[in-house]
Amino acid sequence: MQTITTVAALTAAIQQAKQDHKTIGLVPTMGALHEGHLSLITKAREQNDLVVVSVFVNPIQFNNKEDLAKYPRTVEADCEKLAAAGADIAFVPSVEEMYPEPVETVYHFGPIEEVMEGPRRPGHFSGVAVVVRRLFDLTQPDRAYFGEKDFQQIAIIRNLLEQIKYPIELVPCPIVRADDGLALSSRNMRLSPEARAIAPNIYATLEQAVEMSEYEDVESVHDYVISTLASFHEVNGISEELKFEPEYFEIVNDTTLQPIEDWDDAEGVVGCITVWLNGVRLIDMVRFR
Repeated sequence: MQTITTVAALTAAIQQAKQDHKTIGLVPTMGALHEGHLSLITKAREQNDLVVVSVFVNPIQFNNKEDLAKYPRTVEADCEKLAAAGADIAFVPSVEEMYPEPVETVYHFGPIEEVMEGPRRPGHFSGVAVVVRRLFDLTQPDRAYFGEKDFQQIAIIRNLLEQIKYPIELVPCPIVRADDGLALSSRNMRLSPEARAIAPNIYATLEQAVEMSEYEDVESVHDYVISTLASFHEVNGISEELKFEPEYFEIVNDTTLQPIEDWDDAEGVVGCITVWLNGVRLIDMVRFR
């Protein structure tokens, strides 16, 4: 595996791959890699001649400086995992290499950015779009791989591809979970042992909500999820420090991301949730229909 830190070296490698008529798969990451990331690489390895994985904590998608500062950075361990997983190129640039000039580009995504993460993280999706567009330009991939845990982000990238008219296949990949059900996330390593022990209750609650959706209406299922998590520490007699704080739970059309009022409002329906636990922001999603 090549570890590349400069745009010039990456450009040369991509030009050579294109000359050799190789297909290219791109897996954009912010590092602190886990089995979820590695599953994307496995999929990319199956479908492409050359697999490029970026490891870059993108500052312009963070609207919380503290969150940016605390984001785990484990580049050396990441590169070992990438080599073992079969990546061909690890692109590990500095901020200055990615953004030699101040970023002035702003992207807009209409209704799909006006729900869920959008209002709570102003500018986040524009920052995501800027870095993904930059990676697309540098790697010229045939396919790009993203995990479904960030369900709204996939919709944003799909819209970005429509805006810029790049012929790149977007490949969504299923969530990878720990044995106890917790969605794998780089942020999980910031949980205390006590918080990590109860974190799987987020997914357990979502699973129960899916069962309830067979006989309860949308509003009842929504309220069940919020109330179950918000009262978890009281019901189980644990400390305030281990309190689930739901930021939102939205049951939405899986294409438009707009909230639904009835299960028959859309052919595809997903539930997307963000919960604070132990000072860590955890996200998950589940499919209802």
